Amino acid sequence: MKYLLALCTLCWLPLSMGAPNINVGVFYDYLAEDKSTYLKRVFNSGDSTAFIKVSVMEIVYNADGTSEEVELKSNPENTARDGLVATPARLIVPANGMQGTRLLYLGQRDKERYFRLRFVPVMPEPEDGFVVSSEERETYKNSLSAGVTVLAGFGTVFFVRPKHSRFATRVDERNDAYGLHNDGNSVVVVDQFKDCPTGQTQECLPVTKNHILPGRSFSFAKEAGRTYRFTLVEGRAKKHYEVKG
Repeated sequence: MKYLLALCTLCWLPLSMGAPNINVGVFYDYLAEDKSTYLKRVFNSGDSTAFIKVSVMEIVYNADGTSEEVELKSNPENTARDGLVATPARLIVPANGMQGTRLLYLGQRDKERYFRLRFVPVMPEPEDGFVVSSEERETYKNSLSAGVTVLAGFGTVFFVRPKHSRFATRVDERNDAYGLHNDGNSVVVVDQFKDCPTGQTQECLPVTKNHILPGRSFSFAKEAGRTYRFTLVEGRAKKHYEVKG
């Protein structure tokens, strides 16, 4: 059975020109075992400044494969936040410009943890924490094209690998199926998975990216006359596979 990491993406198109248009790059980021900080860049290709609120929630996976997002809690021993912190959590990205938020992980690294980041453009209000005057806020609102009230936001997933990451992917190949089992303690990626008729690379099914969490597996049925190609990513190591049905 496939256990795929779901990515919930918030995405709405601007209603007209004259508005910010942000891009957060890749939707999956990984904090290596020997790192504690990560710079996430946000680009704005629009023709108006983007005021962006960054929020962080932890993704907790249940035994049945379902997941839920929970608020981060402070460490009761020192009041520090236990989890991922985005600094700053408010970004002002100029038109055709870029800004970055530094993601800092605080807490134990005995097991892998997962977080949802949301980058949401907003109309700046006094309570939002943006350092702008009331006059600047009004000027900004008036500069946007008439009718633009919904802006494009994005959600990404951030993986924090354990301090002592161990990769151990076990292959289970049968006549009618092919499986990959993650016996390690950190996520592995089945990247650029291609399912194509043998010898016909122009008629492939859509390419997919699949995450295998520790203790879980990814599998696919092998059909006669088809070839399956993918790259297995274990941390910094990559290995290419080709499987024939």
